[in-house]
Amino acid sequence: MITISLCMIVKNEEKVLARCLDSAADLADEVIVVDTGSTDRTKEIAAAYTDQIYDFVWTDDFSAARNFAFSKARMEYIYSADADEVLDEENRARFLALKETLLPEIEIVQMKYGNQLRFGSVYNYDQEYRPKLFKRKRDFVWEGPVHEAVRLTPLVFDSDIVITHMPQESHGRRDLKVFEKQTAGGMRLSKRLHNLYARELFLAGDEEAFRAAREFFKRSAADVERSPEEILESCLVAARAARLEGDVVDFFKYVSKIIAEEGCSEICCELGRFYEDRWDYEEAAVWYYNAAYETAPVLKKAAGEAQPLEGLIRCYEALHMEREAEGFREALARLGT
Repeated sequence: MITISLCMIVKNEEKVLARCLDSAADLADEVIVVDTGSTDRTKEIAAAYTDQIYDFVWTDDFSAARNFAFSKARMEYIYSADADEVLDEENRARFLALKETLLPEIEIVQMKYGNQLRFGSVYNYDQEYRPKLFKRKRDFVWEGPVHEAVRLTPLVFDSDIVITHMPQESHGRRDLKVFEKQTAGGMRLSKRLHNLYARELFLAGDEEAFRAAREFFKRSAADVERSPEEILESCLVAARAARLEGDVVDFFKYVSKIIAEEGCSEICCELGRFYEDRWDYEEAAVWYYNAAYETAPVLKKAAGEAQPLEGLIRCYEALHMEREAEGFREALARLGT
């Protein structure tokens, strides 16, 4: 049987921490809690489960905090958990079975992160595999009968364990503030973080957040070293920001760049909202229809489902076309079944 260090970083998690630790602490051989500045009872609650509680000065860097937590681990494997995660009884049993049978050559175990859509995460699917269990000390192995080389790619196992994500609220605004600080300081985001910043904006960003992100994504849209996917993301954010600020010239500049390629549900929704705000409901309905039925979303799943249907309902109600509005109300209701 392997040994496991449960490592967490926390801040003001008094409402959910006990729930998480009740479901996972006894599966581990040690529990390490790193607090990044709680002002509530978080540390007091953690103390009921472990005496390994450490303070870490928050620097707007989740990786730094997690690396600090990992540095305190002493067991063979590290299980990285967030306070708003829960393992139900079925998945606790799966976790224990994994602990008893895991082959020592496995370096990373992925687990399914569930319940995503309910809480407006940056992902467009309800379950997705995430690396959750890590071998603390990696064994380097030579491979190949000739031209031998050290194996650098870790051995990853996709388990059947499902972790239920149950946050008290969306973390979107918190994450956006981190992105704003990093990009304002000149940080160049990786392709992955670039995508997540754009997703977070479309899922949780208000007008202030788009205004703060506008210049970064405008520069990104003109960056020849960015991939086509990143250019698309940049144009979407820049177009939304321009619409919110009433900059019609900039709005159509970035809309045109997207439409000239293939288009997507998000930009069709932006055009729908643009014309709806100008009481041109017939033109708005055309674009909302395209968002729902002729294109696909790239950042926000709802942009190809509920959002344009709601727009179509508003437009046809404004046009006093009740029959058409009712048809889209029925389509919207079917999404919930």
